[in-house]
Amino acid sequence: MDEKEEFWSELDDVVERVPKEERVVIGVDFNGHVCEGNRGDKEVMGRYGVKERNVEGQIVADFVKMMEMAVVNTYFKKREEHRVTYKSGGKCTQVDYILCRRCDLKGIGDCKVVTGENVARQHRMVVCKMTLETKMRTRVKTQPKIKWWKLKKEDCCVEFRQELRQALGSSEELPDGWATTAEIVRETARKALGVSSGQRKEDKETWWWNEEVQQSIQRKRLAKKKWDSQRDEESRWEYKAMQRKVKREVVKAKEKVYGELYDRLDTKEGEKDLYGLAKQRDRAAKDVQQVRAIKDRNGNVLTSEESVLRR
Repeated sequence: MDEKEEFWSELDDVVERVPKEERVVIGVDFNGHVCEGNRGDKEVMGRYGVKERNVEGQIVADFVKMMEMAVVNTYFKKREEHRVTYKSGGKCTQVDYILCRRCDLKGIGDCKVVTGENVARQHRMVVCKMTLETKMRTRVKTQPKIKWWKLKKEDCCVEFRQELRQALGSSEELPDGWATTAEIVRETARKALGVSSGQRKEDKETWWWNEEVQQSIQRKRLAKKKWDSQRDEESRWEYKAMQRKVKREVVKAKEKVYGELYDRLDTKEGEKDLYGLAKQRDRAAKDVQQVRAIKDRNGNVLTSEESVLRR
C-alpha cells in the first residue's frame, strides 16, 4: 500500500502540472475494477465496465473525479470480449484503462480491445481512436468598460455627482445636443469610477478558489519539494498530511461557494443566474457521443463523420 500511495501521489503532482489548455491521455494497467454501470459516477465514466468495483477501482474513480478526467473504455458499448483487457486462468476482467480530460471526450471516436493481439502474456491491447487536430478559434477582443456598477456604493455615487456637476459647469441648463451631454457623462464616469482592463478572465475551473486554498496548495508544494530533496519518513508524512488538508480545504471552499450561490438564486437578483445555470446544465446533459458511431447494413461500426452522415 505504501508503494501504491506513492504512485498515486506522484501521478497527482504530474497531472496537476499540465496546463489546462493541453491535452492529457493516460493509458496504463491500474490493476483495479471500476465496475459495470456508473451509478454515482456518471460525470467520469460510462456504463460499460466489467466486474464489480474493488479498492483499486475506487482509487481510480476518485482520481478521475479530482482531476476532471474520464475513463474512456467505459463509454463505448461493446461485446464483453472487446471490453476484457486481462485473461488468465479462466479469469476475465478489465484492469487496463485509457483516461482523458472530460472536455476532450467529444474528440474520442472509439475505444475497444483488439482480441487477436497480446501486449503481455495475459494483457490484451486496448486501442483508442481520437481526433488530435485543433481548430483555430478567433479570439473575441473585449473593450474596456466603465465600471458603472460602482454607483451602487454610496461614496462612489456622491463623488460621481460632484464631479459631474463641475463638468457641466454647475448650471441648471444642459449643453446643446444630447451627444455632447452623454460624452461629458461618460468622460466623468471614466475619471470617477474607472474602467475595466478589457482582458478576459481565465481559470474558470477554479472560480471557487479562495486565499486559504491557494495558501494550502503552496504549502503542499513546499512539502513536496522537501520530501523530494530529503526522502526521509518525517518529510513523507508531512507531505501526506498536507495532501489530506488540501483536499479538505477544497471541499470546504466548494461547499461555501455553492451555498452562497443557492442563497442568491432564491432572491430576485438571482433569476438571471438561474437561467444561465439552466442553459449550462442543458448543454452538459447532452450526450457527447451521439451520432459519433453507427452500424451499417452489415453490422459494421462506422466512426468517420462522412460515413456516419451517409448512413
